[in-house]
Amino acid sequence: MAEVLVYVDHVDGAVRKPTLELLTLARRIGEPVAVALGPGAADTAAALAEHGAVKVLTHDAAEYADYLVVPKVDALQAAYEAVSPAAVLVPSSAEGKEIAARLAVRIGSGIITDAVDLEAGDEGPVATQAAFAASFTTKSRISKGTPVITVKPNSAAVEAAPAAGTVEALAVSFSDKATGTKVTGRTPRESTGRPELTEAAIVVSGGRGVNGAENFGIIEALADSLGAAVGASRAAVDAGWYPHTNQVGQTGKSVSPQLYIASGISGAIQHRAGMQTSKTIVAVNKDAEAPIFDLVDYGVVGDLFEVVPQLTEEINTRKG
Repeated sequence: MAEVLVYVDHVDGAVRKPTLELLTLARRIGEPVAVALGPGAADTAAALAEHGAVKVLTHDAAEYADYLVVPKVDALQAAYEAVSPAAVLVPSSAEGKEIAARLAVRIGSGIITDAVDLEAGDEGPVATQAAFAASFTTKSRISKGTPVITVKPNSAAVEAAPAAGTVEALAVSFSDKATGTKVTGRTPRESTGRPELTEAAIVVSGGRGVNGAENFGIIEALADSLGAAVGASRAAVDAGWYPHTNQVGQTGKSVSPQLYIASGISGAIQHRAGMQTSKTIVAVNKDAEAPIFDLVDYGVVGDLFEVVPQLTEEINTRKG
């Protein structure tokens, strides 16, 4: 069976969930070979093997932390040349898409970004994407070179499938461009204790109807009762009520959770583009004609200041 390269997103050896999802998808089209880079790369092997990696290629060097993107592209290209894979899968983060695009250019291959599903085909992997603000879905395959595909988080359920996970050192020679853009400083992001927005299984978002930064506590309380991430519409972000890092939409982040709860959000196309692939969508809005209701699985016409606290209380009661 052909091998499939999977780029590993990890933090000091702790593998992030989108990578485990990629391993699940990779097993549909071949044998997953994971590529782990940077500090703690070797520590990823156990988790990767548990989820189907037959081999783990590792490499650590100061360049991965000190410089942007290009060292990782150099390493992934080295892995590509060593393995000759049937496909290369990368998590669909901002960095992941840049790595994938640069790799595709280098190896003369086509690229598919933001896939939401992957299946084997007679002429290579077939990727499903959401198009036109997720109003349509398309199925595509790469017709030139080795497919390079980025996959959105929450596109597949993580499935354990123990494999050998043999660890091998990857030989990497950095290009002259690898040290072109240096990282001069870092500011740690303050932890809220909530899941990462793009990876969360549940997202609770607030919009213009929240009517002020001081009222976002209602949204946060519901999110915390569900163990969810907090999102915001562009209107709420532009008004300064919530940070841009939490914006869901065409000019913010794209999410695809199992459950998306929109409170006080009208459902403009800008917002829908970032959340329409969510598996189950619930909306709370006092305007029965709001466009969001054309999209939802469950809709509540009512005042969010009455509905959301009651929902939070009921969830906490059932949990207790």
